[in-house]
Amino acid sequence: MAKILICDKMDAAALDVIQNRWGADVKIGQTPEELADNIGPYEAVVIRSATKVRTPAIDAGKNLRVIIRGGVGIDNIDHEYARGKGVDVRNTPNASSDAVAEIALAHMFALARNLHKSNVTMRNGEWLKKKYKGIELAGKTLGIIGIGRIGQSLAKKASALGMKVVAFDAFVDKSPLDFVTMVGKDELLAKSDFVSLHIPSSPEGYVIDSKEIAKMKDGAYLINAARGGVVDEKALIEALDSGKLAGAGVDVWEKEPTDNVDLPKHENACVSPHLGASSAEAQARVGSEVVKVLEEYFD
Repeated sequence: MAKILICDKMDAAALDVIQNRWGADVKIGQTPEELADNIGPYEAVVIRSATKVRTPAIDAGKNLRVIIRGGVGIDNIDHEYARGKGVDVRNTPNASSDAVAEIALAHMFALARNLHKSNVTMRNGEWLKKKYKGIELAGKTLGIIGIGRIGQSLAKKASALGMKVVAFDAFVDKSPLDFVTMVGKDELLAKSDFVSLHIPSSPEGYVIDSKEIAKMKDGAYLINAARGGVVDEKALIEALDSGKLAGAGVDVWEKEPTDNVDLPKHENACVSPHLGASSAEAQARVGSEVVKVLEEYFD
């Protein structure tokens, strides 16, 4: 029987398949230290975004063959170190692309039409029809930083709405889509009405800080459904306070659960608690892809 450790919540149907075919231990909410203490017997570890698999846990995984990240980014795994130790690191890059692209678009719609504000004031019994005149997405320029699977999915949806799409990617020169124009990062920031981030976190720190925000178009909107730590939250609040940015859509946070009390309460911020991949369809696809990876190792 395979020794599999499930560290984060996953689709129930996929978990049933794993339990019935190979058996698995489910231990949710482990700290990196607890994982290092428990990982020894296991050949496979399955995580989502919450669990961090760092060097001590990899060293302690004497029987470890594969770490499976149910999702796209693998920055919560010391993946280069793991591979150097002969441990494979796999993810499920196709499963949640549409779901994350949709939540980025949802934030754009909410900000453009003031839904994040009017939803609250209506609940308070206020009818502020004249106050909340919005803008249309059609005809606006969307700048996508990171034109991978999620960025491409968002680009297709935005283009269908009549938006002009430009993109910057440090690793891509030629546009993967004929309707997307590749531009330099500074040009993208200066020209875009909406900027949406679809990049991993950087060991060098913030990708969008006060200097980058200063390069953005006055009155633009910033959307982050990528990774917490990509955007300097303090600088973002300052830009919202000053009016440099008209609004921000934030799904991912520097610390999760966030201890930032100011940004969620800001009237020009549309916020969500890391819901990007949290659709029933995406969760099912993630679970199915995790099962396929396990089949490669244990069938």
